[in-house]
Amino acid sequence: MGPGLTVTVFGAYGHTGRFVVAELRKRGFLPILSGRDAGKLRALAASTPGPEVRPATVDDPVSLDHALSGADAVINCAGPFAMTAAPLIEAALRAGIPYVDVAAEIEANVDTFTHFADRARAAGAVIVPAMAFYGGLGDLLVTAAMGDWTTADTADIAYGLSSWHPTPGTRTAGTVSRQRRGGRHVRYTNGRLEYHDDEPTLVKWPFPHPMGTSEVIGGFSMADIVTVPSHLSIPEVRTHMATEAARDLASPDTPAPTAADENGRSDQTFLVDAVVRSGRLERRAVAGGRDIYAVTAPLAVEAVHRILTGRTRTAGVTSAGAAFDAPDFLRALSPHISLERLRGETQD
Repeated sequence: MGPGLTVTVFGAYGHTGRFVVAELRKRGFLPILSGRDAGKLRALAASTPGPEVRPATVDDPVSLDHALSGADAVINCAGPFAMTAAPLIEAALRAGIPYVDVAAEIEANVDTFTHFADRARAAGAVIVPAMAFYGGLGDLLVTAAMGDWTTADTADIAYGLSSWHPTPGTRTAGTVSRQRRGGRHVRYTNGRLEYHDDEPTLVKWPFPHPMGTSEVIGGFSMADIVTVPSHLSIPEVRTHMATEAARDLASPDTPAPTAADENGRSDQTFLVDAVVRSGRLERRAVAGGRDIYAVTAPLAVEAVHRILTGRTRTAGVTSAGAAFDAPDFLRALSPHISLERLRGETQD
């Protein structure tokens, strides 16, 4: 499935949006280019002949309805998602089509689960937030690692990024998130989100080959602390970030990513190590690849493909791990990611 089906991409001219548009075209979908800047949309359309251009703004429901009219699904790539997610979800519900976004903002994802769960379930709609490198990939890996376990004591997701050159959108979204939480940190502990002022700690994380043991910032929370607990019974969910990548993100002098190959990917590499523990037992799933923004595109497009072909396990607001067969979804992402291990079990 793909040929003849249309998918509106809101924020199509952004860094991630361009990857999503290219992936849709590769998969045989017909992208509709949308967003607030008509000039940038026309320029993108001119560089990739064929797509229809439909400018829209989140404060104009009529323009959003036009952007989604006749589309089979919508992918929201425009942050800050604290501002764009709710209006786009409302428009998707009015249009009766699935909604997928690539939000990494913790608070925006909480808002989506909180405010739209009942309405989406009643409508039989499928809304998948955080279907991206952060939130989606980690959730799929934890779900795959869990296997037949119905509960676990802890889940840890360690992000081994060689570097992190943030896009302007990433910086803006981060600013919005910090403002919303008053500069405090957030974690998922004792079965709930908790805001705190504790200083981060440095931890040596035993990444598998080829990265090996590396320093990470422990409790560097990402969207996974929303997606994983939304469907898995794990009272402690923690994410950790390579110190080099965290320093890049924190520095205002770090430039935006630049293309290093013909597909527009940067030279950034990543290794994501997801570990779940129950008592003395431990299960792990590991994925590696290149460019966290580029790999978001096949994640989002594969999600849309599976929704439109009826390959979802639930309706309503749902995370990747709850909506899809996690091991099968991860295998379908080849050659975009390499799977080092799925559900290997060890004992202390």
